[in-house]
Amino acid sequence: MSTSIATAQPLDTPAGNLTVSDLSVFYGGKKALGPVSMNIPGKQVTALIGPSGCGKSTFLRSLNRMNELIPGCRVEGVVKLDDEPIYGSSVDAVAVRRRIGMVFQKSNPFPKSIFENVAYGLRIGGLRERSELGGRVESALRHAALWEEVKERLHESALGLSGGQQQRLCIARALAVEPDVILMDEPASALDPIATAHIEELIHELAREYTVVIVTHNMQQAARVSHHTAFFYMGDLVEFDRTQVIFTKPSQSKTEDYVTGRFG
Repeated sequence: MSTSIATAQPLDTPAGNLTVSDLSVFYGGKKALGPVSMNIPGKQVTALIGPSGCGKSTFLRSLNRMNELIPGCRVEGVVKLDDEPIYGSSVDAVAVRRRIGMVFQKSNPFPKSIFENVAYGLRIGGLRERSELGGRVESALRHAALWEEVKERLHESALGLSGGQQQRLCIARALAVEPDVILMDEPASALDPIATAHIEELIHELAREYTVVIVTHNMQQAARVSHHTAFFYMGDLVEFDRTQVIFTKPSQSKTEDYVTGRFG
């Protein structure tokens, strides 16, 4: 597999560009991913597709150093956010995760109020002023298209929300600390079609202000929500291009076989 850098169409360089160079991930002595090189353009949606176990989620977690939380995991290579390396002994992993937020497959609200769920990261970051907290919480909930549904019940338990609302709450929690990038690991896989449509609409809106990288098994979803798509197979990046190209005229036969359902 070639390790030459994979690029999409030439673009301007808004905040939130991710540059990945020769990234490899190992679990113990076994290589799980790489080497992968690609440029993820800012303020657009990039979808990661491929069969189960191909390295999509491993790659996603490498973009904000979540893999470091897994015992025995080792990451090699370079990842930069707007030309700033996110790996290195002098780089604070917590600060990286503030700039590059994560939304998981299963919504994971804290057993706290709706307000305190969104305010959690802000409080950890030292924000105590009640009026400022309130403004930031409202802004995050508005960005997550949830404010109108919960504004009268902010102090009720977040666990009383529906599954789709809980997932949007988790997105609001990630947005509250004002990141540059939002990573989403199959954010709609556990939701019904109506809630899924809400999440997809929200992803479109978020891309106006944030870089969004989403892992999905749903080919139709990738085609609907993303500007660019990366196809992974057995730990390798096979192809990365504009989504329309990946789904209509891919350069690799393996990509075509996967997106047309011949395997996977």
